[in-house]
Amino acid sequence: MTDAQPAAGAPADPAPDPLRDPWAAPMRQALAEAALAPGTGDVPVGAVVLSTDGRVIGTGHNAREATGDPTAHAEVLALREAAKEVGEWRLNGCTLVVTLEPCTMCAGAIVLSRVDRVVYGARDEKAGAAGSLWDVVRDRRLNHRPEVITDVLADDCAALLTDFFRAR
Repeated sequence: MTDAQPAAGAPADPAPDPLRDPWAAPMRQALAEAALAPGTGDVPVGAVVLSTDGRVIGTGHNAREATGDPTAHAEVLALREAAKEVGEWRLNGCTLVVTLEPCTMCAGAIVLSRVDRVVYGARDEKAGAAGSLWDVVRDRRLNHRPEVITDVLADDCAALLTDFFRAR
């Protein structure tokens, strides 16, 4: 028996409690977005931007292979869509929810867009720039430092990536 399998007759894990983990539902939306990426050969990373009232105002999934654009990371695409929705580049009060810890490029875009919060699932020990390898988003030398919330549905986010790379 593993941690993932309850003993025979044992009740299944309860559904996530939104009061205990308010980020689970938005992360599930980001996971659904990430699931769209492998269809074009892109790494399954997904992102959503939430407005101050919790409404989704931007979505994105990796599309570098699909578009030939090296900047077409999930976070950048979601931030672009959110900025278009709000009508300006400043995303004050917004939250970016992403399945994988942002890279340095995305961390820079996050800081420059002025989002208040970054919520991510799986850590990226090889290229993460929100606490793992680097911590660009909280660098005290920069003029904006969003709050960072880590490890939200981390196992689900990591499994999506592991499955993708195993299949390759």
